[in-house]
Amino acid sequence: MKQALKSNAAVIAIATVMTLFFAACSNSVSNTTNDEKQITAMLDSFNVAAAKADFNKYFSYYTDDAIFTGTDATERWDKKAFMAWAKPIFDKGHAWNFTALERHIYFDKTGSLAWFDELLNTQMKICRGSGVLVKLDEGWKIQQYVLSTTVPNSQLDSVIKIKAHEEDSIINKLSGK
Repeated sequence: MKQALKSNAAVIAIATVMTLFFAACSNSVSNTTNDEKQITAMLDSFNVAAAKADFNKYFSYYTDDAIFTGTDATERWDKKAFMAWAKPIFDKGHAWNFTALERHIYFDKTGSLAWFDELLNTQMKICRGSGVLVKLDEGWKIQQYVLSTTVPNSQLDSVIKIKAHEEDSIINKLSGK
């Protein structure tokens, strides 16, 4: 009888531990799914704000210490510098109009840091956006955003010829030549 009680207690203990484990895993998956939906909505709204030239809303999606890296090798700005560069464009009533064609979102183990990459339909044709997001009290914010143009491999040699002269001078300047 004592053996049976010990055996039942062990089964109950194992079942309890397994239930707590699966509940924790399920909660983690649902939190990730919820965060992924929030990030998707935020990035879509971020793109709409630019399309509508809503300067304040667009820049509200960035952290105060965010970095933006643009398509030109010289375009690496903190938020304040990026705002100064973008203000005249937004003041014209239209900025850029990007729509996600494909997006991938990933999370660190804490769930407070995420990163993404996406293909975008833009006025420059297909571009790639990628970035790092942080979860703050007010929601997900962009810590770093990198915008890159894509070049089909079949066209790369001709693109290199077009940009070589201008970028050679940047290479020489940055490498100290």
